Amino acid sequence: MAIDTQKVPARGEVPVEWTWDLSLIFSDVPSWEQELAAVEEQAKAVAAQEGTLGQGAGQLLGALRLRDEVGRRLYALYVYAAHRKDSDATDPVGQALQERAGSFAARVSAQLAFIEPEILSIPEATLDEWVQAEPGLGVYAYELAKVNRQRAHTRSAEVEGLLAEFGDVTRAPYELFEMLIDSDLTFPSITDEQGATVQLSHARYGRFIESNDRRVRRDTFKGYYSAFMPFRNTLGTALGAAVRTHVLNARVRHYGSALEAALYPNEIPTEVYHNLIGTVEANLGTFHRYVETRKRLMGLDELHVYDLYAQPVPEVDMIVPYEDAREMVQAAFAPLGEEYAAALRQAFGSRWIDVYENVGKRSGAYSGGSFSTPPFVLLNYQDRLYDAFTLAHELGHSMHSYFTRKTQPFVYSSYTMFVAEVASTLNEALLTDYLLKYRADESLRRMLLVQQIEDIRRTIFRQTMFASFELSMHQMVEAGEPLTADALTEHYRALVARYHGPALTIDDEIAIEWARVPHFYYNFYVYQYATGLSAALALSRQIIGEGQPAVERYLRFLRGGSSRSSIDLLRDAGVDMATPAPVQAAMDTFGALLDELERLY
Repeated sequence: MAIDTQKVPARGEVPVEWTWDLSLIFSDVPSWEQELAAVEEQAKAVAAQEGTLGQGAGQLLGALRLRDEVGRRLYALYVYAAHRKDSDATDPVGQALQERAGSFAARVSAQLAFIEPEILSIPEATLDEWVQAEPGLGVYAYELAKVNRQRAHTRSAEVEGLLAEFGDVTRAPYELFEMLIDSDLTFPSITDEQGATVQLSHARYGRFIESNDRRVRRDTFKGYYSAFMPFRNTLGTALGAAVRTHVLNARVRHYGSALEAALYPNEIPTEVYHNLIGTVEANLGTFHRYVETRKRLMGLDELHVYDLYAQPVPEVDMIVPYEDAREMVQAAFAPLGEEYAAALRQAFGSRWIDVYENVGKRSGAYSGGSFSTPPFVLLNYQDRLYDAFTLAHELGHSMHSYFTRKTQPFVYSSYTMFVAEVASTLNEALLTDYLLKYRADESLRRMLLVQQIEDIRRTIFRQTMFASFELSMHQMVEAGEPLTADALTEHYRALVARYHGPALTIDDEIAIEWARVPHFYYNFYVYQYATGLSAALALSRQIIGEGQPAVERYLRFLRGGSSRSSIDLLRDAGVDMATPAPVQAAMDTFGALLDELERLY
């Protein structure tokens, strides 16, 4: 399909072969309506079993099976509605379906909320006996074991009820932050590359900070952060309140620390977090060397923070039509074997992918679908090499979902955030390796090397710096120290300077960057970006270097879903994230890429 740069087409103007086929979920809206009514009755049947789960193994098994059937059908209802709305938000039918699906899902979740607390009311020894006696419960053995792990950190019904009631209060710090930065901040205007006056926004900051015009980058950086300065104390108070909430939750539930409370439910040892920070910080010398190299590549006497997001080498103007990208990713993923290739052919041949932009279509890209549907992909393809990498990335998510859902029962058909980015970033690594081997001239090779280095900088070094800051905040509160805006600013500035080294000139504005990062409210979330890329790089090297044995291990990981802990699934694939080794391997890769970049120059 040729891209018309003059206008964005209406949904009906996009050739049907480039749109996803949602009739694979429901043939039409009446079919969706019929299913909604059926699921509503089935959910009532589950809710009617409240108070009965302790009556015996058969009763518990029946309730769990019925719960899963409701969940499977509800998931498909929601996905159909959401994907239809995302296809074209101007379609009133899609809007209405999505609103109804969201409300219905909330009602069903409330109806089924009794299940886990009621399971916890059954003695652990009794549950173990039931699992042994009732073969059907074998499927749920791991789920029940995870529930049992929470016993030591689950309070009485009365306390749990109070904690649930306080949910409206404890999410207030993030809501305050969100409202302030999204609605109340007023950003100044700058003059863009063409001399036009443009008011800054969050989205425009992301675009202009990457400008090739250094004056635009500087004005963007200074103007953007100037909007946060008058509210620094308010934002510091909001962030401090969020951290105190995490610490209080850990204490109430008898965890040793807020970090343990955040990681324990997903069976992630705290050593994973500490190993990440320790290993990355042990390799900061190599990172400092890259900052110095970037300064030389850009020909600057001083490298400022606002120079870190501009392209340090000339970009290659490489046009990649979608048809070429499709062939490119299939060739790049050939090392993953025929079973993976067959799933890719099905994705391309059965209209799982919504390719091009249209009026009303959701921006960006994602992998979607549900347990009983294809793992659909939404794109807004624009014929750039960047878009080919986006296709590779989203196909990684979709193939992970495809193999998991094909193999696992519904109860284990998802995967944790800890491993969510492994398959996607591994695909990007395979595409880069393919291009370097078979497609790259010298200019493209330089650009790809910088792209890989920048991926590691942004995803491992930067996110680990965030993780270190987050840990320090929680440790300060746990030690009874005040978490003021001044304390946050002082610590953050020192951290930026330590991570980037002497080649970076530290601009005053960067010290308040903590005030704009929503992830600091997410309770130890960002470290998973760094561990995910570290695991993906290690697995991609094994696949390229070992061949079939590594591929078989990797496919077992894709099929694993959440049937075991994320640490065990990755360990069986060949990466032990409980040790520093994978992160150190990523650091070694960073050093090797930097060596090659310096040789090319």
